[in-house]
Amino acid sequence: MEKRKLEINEENVRLDKFVMQEMPNLSRTLIQEYIKEGHILVNGKNEKASYKIKMNDDIEVTIPDNKDMDVLPEDIPLDIVYEDQDVIVINKPSGMIVHPSAGIYSGTLVNALLYHCKDLSGINGVNRPGIVHRIDKETSGLLMVAKNDKAHQSLSEQLKEHSVTRRYVALVHGVIPHTHGKVNAPIGRDVNDRQKMSVTKNNSKEAITNFTVLERYKDMSLIECRLETGRTHQIRVHMSYIGYPVYGDPKYGKKKDDQSHGQFLHAKKLGFIHPTTGEYLEFECPLPDYFQAKLDELKGE
Repeated sequence: MEKRKLEINEENVRLDKFVMQEMPNLSRTLIQEYIKEGHILVNGKNEKASYKIKMNDDIEVTIPDNKDMDVLPEDIPLDIVYEDQDVIVINKPSGMIVHPSAGIYSGTLVNALLYHCKDLSGINGVNRPGIVHRIDKETSGLLMVAKNDKAHQSLSEQLKEHSVTRRYVALVHGVIPHTHGKVNAPIGRDVNDRQKMSVTKNNSKEAITNFTVLERYKDMSLIECRLETGRTHQIRVHMSYIGYPVYGDPKYGKKKDDQSHGQFLHAKKLGFIHPTTGEYLEFECPLPDYFQAKLDELKGE
């Protein structure tokens, strides 16, 4: 059973609509079903879907355990970069969701992992076995997965200590004049669009992104990013905030972009201390074909 308390930043919104904004993976039909069944409570009470929320309301959503049983192994091909008895490193394609959530129980990386191996850590429950960290659905690249609880605890601690090496490559709009940059701007939920994040002082957390310009084109730049924090959509929000949105980004980019592959953002490098041997391992994967083809096109302009 998964429980979540929702932060309220606006009033006079229908309860079902507000929950859908906060938890976009839930359909409105499912939310209304949860409300009727008492899985969504306001101040500990069962309210109607049409209830208008107030700033001081306490809203708690409970995802029933029986929904977890729908997560099944699926024979989905995996690009495995490294694997041993403790860890798997996957090169995730753009378009694949990392783990199931309410309303989404098929086609995820977890479904593929459950088919590939039976030994995954159980720290994050049956919906997220082995998942130590995530990358966005439309972001491609390297992801580490724990095959047992000991490995999971070790990798999670390394993430908390910021000792994991993670480098992302992104194609952004605009020609960035300086070679290095640092964006230090807090990120929180966008008050105007609950499915987006934004730079804000309200209910936000510290977010720091470092970037280096790798190539400059006619009206775009290729950059490498290093994160000091790991906020939702961090690179996408920060680069849009400073006026260089990621190409192809459906949420924070330009509508004229080719969005068939989502944002051109790739987790290219991943390094960590092996949970058992203590050896430092580092992996790197090439850009997806569509990403490289776009760069070749830009070079030819």
